[in-house]
Amino acid sequence: MPNENIIAKDIKLAKYAGFCYGVKRAVETAKKLKAENPNKDVFVLGELIHNTHVIHDLEKLGIRTLTEIPENGEGICVIRSHGESPEVIEKIKQAGFELVDLTCPDVKKVQQKAIELAKDNYFVVIVGKEEHPEVIAIKANAKLWSENVIVAASPEQLVPYKDQIKSHKRVGVVVQTTQRIATLNSIVEYLTSISKELHIANTICASTSMRQSEAKELAQESDLVIVVGSKKSANTTHLAEILKDITKTIHIENADELNEYNELIKNSIKISVTAGASTPQDIIDDVLNKLRKEK
Repeated sequence: MPNENIIAKDIKLAKYAGFCYGVKRAVETAKKLKAENPNKDVFVLGELIHNTHVIHDLEKLGIRTLTEIPENGEGICVIRSHGESPEVIEKIKQAGFELVDLTCPDVKKVQQKAIELAKDNYFVVIVGKEEHPEVIAIKANAKLWSENVIVAASPEQLVPYKDQIKSHKRVGVVVQTTQRIATLNSIVEYLTSISKELHIANTICASTSMRQSEAKELAQESDLVIVVGSKKSANTTHLAEILKDITKTIHIENADELNEYNELIKNSIKISVTAGASTPQDIIDDVLNKLRKEK
């Protein structure tokens, strides 16, 4: 006889969870390249996406990750969705690789906007994390045209450049595609107080905006939100940061990690699940299946 004290859990999956267009395109194209060129080596400079599970699957197919560019290369070298600097792209060609550029179209737009601002003599502020590969590439592209290019993830990081910004006639802002809108707003607020003319290009991609917006709505009606994805993924960690301000939130990489939160899951009735743009569907399905078995 079933225990009448057990209350059925309400488990919802976000509509915008898992691979975004840019990531899906990069993974599918890399696999297609290898299938069409079985006798050629296929390399990716850096991890194609920030997900160990996917990287292992690609390695099984013979698609290997390069951590640096060799002097002499053979086969195909893929530029990942984060993009690369013109210098790195030239180095890949010089090494002898056949280059395939899988930079996300949204990331390309940020690069082009940063170049445009730099060419027009704006002091360029890139909102994002200095060490993120996408930001490194955006900065490198803009710096070909101007030395007045900086990266900031908070207003505090702009303080050392205050006098430079004040003395510059115009300031232009672009944003890492996976950044939080709150981060952009706080930086714009600070720049407004010290700049004469401010041009803002909100280059947060539509997928990131929709994912964050939907997850916030789900969080408001949930006892617990589970964010699935790599701890190295910027968009996934930003998602978890945003939701923690609304309701109880945990960030896990796979279904096995749910074991660490048994008590919290047991005490939650309304549970929502979302996932980062580099999280494959099978990992999301594993998490949902495990949650449903424990209902």
